[in-house]
Amino acid sequence: MDAHVWMGSEEIKRDNMMERLSPYDGRVVSRSSVCNADDARQALNVAQNAAKTAKKVPLHQRCSWLTDVASKLRVQREEFARVLCDEVGKPIAYARIEVDRCIETITLSAETMRTMHGETINTDAMPSGRKAHAYWHRVPCGVVVAITPFNFPLNLVAHKLAPALVAGNAVVLKPTPEAPLCAYKLAKLFIESPYATKDALSVVYGDAEVGSTLVGSDIPRVISFTGSVGVGNIITKSAGIKKVSLELGGNAATYVDGSADLDYAASRCAIGAFVNSGQVCISLQRIYVDSSVYDEFSTKMAEATVKLIVGSPYNEDTFLGPLINDEAALRAMSWVESAITEGARALTQPRCEGRIFYPCVMADVTENMKIVCEEVFAPIVSLVKVDGIDDAIVRMNNSPYGLQFSIFTNNLAHATQAIEELDAGGVVINDMPTLRFDIQPYGGVKLSGVGREGPLFAIEEFTEIKSVVIL
Repeated sequence: MDAHVWMGSEEIKRDNMMERLSPYDGRVVSRSSVCNADDARQALNVAQNAAKTAKKVPLHQRCSWLTDVASKLRVQREEFARVLCDEVGKPIAYARIEVDRCIETITLSAETMRTMHGETINTDAMPSGRKAHAYWHRVPCGVVVAITPFNFPLNLVAHKLAPALVAGNAVVLKPTPEAPLCAYKLAKLFIESPYATKDALSVVYGDAEVGSTLVGSDIPRVISFTGSVGVGNIITKSAGIKKVSLELGGNAATYVDGSADLDYAASRCAIGAFVNSGQVCISLQRIYVDSSVYDEFSTKMAEATVKLIVGSPYNEDTFLGPLINDEAALRAMSWVESAITEGARALTQPRCEGRIFYPCVMADVTENMKIVCEEVFAPIVSLVKVDGIDDAIVRMNNSPYGLQFSIFTNNLAHATQAIEELDAGGVVINDMPTLRFDIQPYGGVKLSGVGREGPLFAIEEFTEIKSVVIL
């Protein structure tokens, strides 16, 4: 199926198309229109005009719009899951979970917007003031540019589109080139809804040329980007005076202390490190284990890992499928081989078949190895022996990233210390740092980005506060 350009409500079909190959078996699974800078500028102009209407659309209609999309997506659940499986190799069981989460994200955005409100202000609270009718409320920013990644190409699109549109904005979406059909089909549900705001959503495809045109334009008021630190840095420098929300990389870590339930911790760490083939911004990459339980936990972690089912993403019981491309698989193997050369030890056999990289547990690593200090974005996790929680926290914080961390413990003091001292956007107690509920505020510190996602917090990013005084 082809992914065409949407210039607002107009679907533009082109002869110049790019093929998307399955990361699992190399089949052509979709085709997308090839776009350029002119397309990006045209989409921005459409959005600029649509924004004038979008902000006037009644809230009940905007909420009905999202509810309608969620309802139709629920009916087409299996179809969308299969597209996820085709385009990015996501195991079918987890593809269905992503569709379900997408439905929840859209539904939550509508429910959240219904209850958002401003506040009245006591203007005579200080001697310099005087009595007046004053309040503040939120208004849409205008035009939002949304740029999304391949690892969750449906739900992360929803995390941008649903809050932005229900808040009364117009949006230009540039989805990942790896999953154009997934984004096209979701956009089609929005655009063809009977409750849709005309021309409020446009979709263009492309890489640097299209992205830089969208980001550098004076038309958008907000740039919402999920992706790499390198691209995030370019966006920050070229965006100019506008709101920029960046959800970037991470090398998530956890600490397993001596009081933890080791069987539970190992099973959850195996999920957190290897789900979606490690292609998750909060994928567990570093496990700091108290020296008193290091050997026992290492054995349990390796045992939990080898039980994971690896193979075809179309099999119902597959947990781990292919990486997104050949480059990702080659990089993962080279990083493991480099670490072994430097003295690290593999507790599970490093193995790569095509783009399927089998989950790898590494021990005896050092802080300067790439598999520890950089974002690996592959199914590789490293075990590090530490002497107590103070040592663990120092090592976990010794990173340019700060997206999400966790701790496994039955010691209340350790849990409290982790909450207070871990330098990250989120801290999870007694589960993997890869845990995310779509309703929560989600985002990082340091190089992991700025701003927060989650329906409530994204709506705040996509709106401005207007202050009103009536005398």
